[in-house]
Parts: sequence; C-alpha cells; structure tokens
Amino acid sequence: MKDFKKTQKIVVLCALALLVIGASFYFGVHVGKNATGISASVATPENPALNADLSVFWETVGLIKEKYFDSANLKDQDLLYGAINGVVKSLDDPYSDFFNPSDAKKFYEDLNGSFGGIGAEIGMKENEIVIIAPLKNNPAEAAGLKAGDRIIKIDDTVTTNMSVESAVKIIRGEPGTDVRLLIFRNTWKEAKEFKITRKVVVVPTLDWEMKPDGIAYFRLYNFNANVPSLFFDSALKSLISDTTGIVLDLRNNPGGFLDVATNLSGWFLPRGKIAVKERFHSAEEKNFYANGNQALVHIPIVVLVNEGSASASEILAGALRDIRGAKLIGEKTYGKGTVQEVDTLKDGSSIKISIAEWLTPSGYSINKKGLTPDIEVKITEDDIKNGKDPQLDKAIETLKTLIAK
Repeated sequence: MKDFKKTQKIVVLCALALLVIGASFYFGVHVGKNATGISASVATPENPALNADLSVFWETVGLIKEKYFDSANLKDQDLLYGAINGVVKSLDDPYSDFFNPSDAKKFYEDLNGSFGGIGAEIGMKENEIVIIAPLKNNPAEAAGLKAGDRIIKIDDTVTTNMSVESAVKIIRGEPGTDVRLLIFRNTWKEAKEFKITRKVVVVPTLDWEMKPDGIAYFRLYNFNANVPSLFFDSALKSLISDTTGIVLDLRNNPGGFLDVATNLSGWFLPRGKIAVKERFHSAEEKNFYANGNQALVHIPIVVLVNEGSASASEILAGALRDIRGAKLIGEKTYGKGTVQEVDTLKDGSSIKISIAEWLTPSGYSINKKGLTPDIEVKITEDDIKNGKDPQLDKAIETLKTLIAK
C-alpha cells in the first residue's frame, strides 16, 4: 500500500451515478487501509500485474510519437493517463473510473462542497445516460423528468459515449443558470427538450401518514444520515396509532449509506437475520445483520418499487422479500448492487473501482438485473395527469388482504 497516499471506500449504495444536486451527502466516504482490510497488491517490474506482452504497448507509443501528425504537441503524461483510462474502461463497469489529478481534485471537492444542480440522480444503463431518480420538490421533478428518461443531449453536447462524470460536469453549474436536456422516454415517438434552471437543491428524506384502516404509509426518499432518527419518530407515532399494516414506498429512492439500510432493516426483520451480503472477487463474503428493535417485525408489510429504486432501496426491499416474504409492487428496480473504493495515487490522480457486489440474504445479486416485482403495476401519463397512483392503490389493496388473514 506504500504507493497509495490514501484509500477511500464509498460505502454508499446510491446508484453512483453521481448526484446532480446541490449537496453531496450521498458519498459517505470512509478513510482507511482499504475496504476489505486486505492489503492491495502493487505491481512492480519484478512483480508485474499483467500476464501479457507489454512490448506491444511500447511499440504503439513509439509509432504514435513517430508518425502522428501532431506528435510535437503530445505530452507523455497525457498518453499515460489515456492508457490508464483505457485499462479502467476495459472493465465495462460504469461505476469504475480513473481521474487525472485535476479531475480527482474536483471529485473530492464535490464530496465535501455544494454546487448548483437540477435535483436528480443520473447513471448509466445499457450504455446510455439515464435519469435514475428525480428528487421531490426540485427542478428536475418540476420540469417533468421521470426515472428511466434517457438524456440524449446536454446543451449542445451529444451524450453518445459520454461517461456519467462528464455528463454531471456539464449539468452542474451556478444556481440560477439554465441547462438544456434533450430527453427521450420510451412512451414517446421523438425526443423533447427540457430547459431547467439550476439551484442548490434541498433533498427530501421521509414523509409518512396514517391511511384508513390503520395502514401506515412511509415514503422514504433516500438513505441519508438523518433517516434513522426521522424513522424512529415516525415509527413510534405509527405504533401509537395502532398500525395494522405498513406500506413502505421506495419508489425513486436512489439509495444512500449502507449502515442506514441495515439500521432500517432492524425495525422489520428479526434480530440476527442477514440483511445483505457483500461478495468480493475472491468469493469471500461478508454478512451484514439486522440489529434493531424489531418493533415492526410482526406487522404485515408491502413494498413499492420502480426503476428509480436503486442500491440501498434494492437491498432493503430484497431483504424484506427474502426474510419476511414481503410483496414487492410496482416496476422492476434499477439494478445497482456494487460498492466502490477510491484509491488516491501518488501523483494525485485517483481510481475508483467496484470492489464487491451486494447480494440479498438468499444470495441473489441485484447488479444489472434489479428486482422484479411480485405484482407489476405501471403508472401511465394519464394516471399522472389525473393525480392517480395505481401502484399505491394496489399496495393498499394487497395489504388489506394480508391483514384480513
């Protein structure tokens, strides 16, 4: 590890997918030796990491310097960074990236700073930049963007072959300024342009209310550090109100901190049950357990999900289905089930690598596949215009059946 200045593990399960918002609470970076507690193996000329003929690489560099028409303006450092970037891109993993020193500096500034944005999380799906989740009461939602919308163009820049980080750089900007997004939605015949004014975004956390017949409805927007205390207060109030059933709404929830997800699982799962598993490339697995008060473990529950439900949302939903047989209602989830680690290299550049995947208690990997709902219910444009929510209606109907048993 001596060649690394520091290692930082992103323990967040947000669909990283960088947030195009006004604050960077999602990243939850931990500093340490490394995420697994296992020392990294650093390649040296005596102990090469590649079992390949590297002379081909040097031959290529030589030909570029000899024959490229503008070779006089080439910088060796840029060639090196380009080569490293190519190695990382060969992983075909949208969550692994290389940052040169200047981009790395901006990356760390974003972790701790605030900036103007549109209030949405974006990510990569099927090699396209997509909206993972617009956040409640923010510019993206107000403009009409939906989970699953594909971003074809940002201002005058086409997003073909663009990385998520590059897209985020363009979308972010000074509060009060505008950004134009060309959006395509599967239900449309052609793309439409949205002009959105950036602002410093206020991120919602939790809403709850008592529905008729003793049904407690919890709408969780993310898994940030405020969730445990807010949920504690809401859950106690619901118990005092003689709750007979629970609808847990995780739609358009892009995720958050792992420990928040396991904290919440402790309300719904028996103590000591596995909430999620972490599996590394060595096939080594680490279990995370429900360790809560179990106050809601005997109350019937159904879970609402859609394609904006990602990572921590998928983990909690998967655990509730595996352990308690909870019905998932809505649409297939996003499918983000990996955790990233950021290593800062000795020249100030950084590499972000997906080091593990998350499994539900039964061993199912949600990565790229997502969770298929037990009861599929779609919401149409007409439903939205008419203020209808057939997914929530179905959840309440299903829950009433469970309560009656």
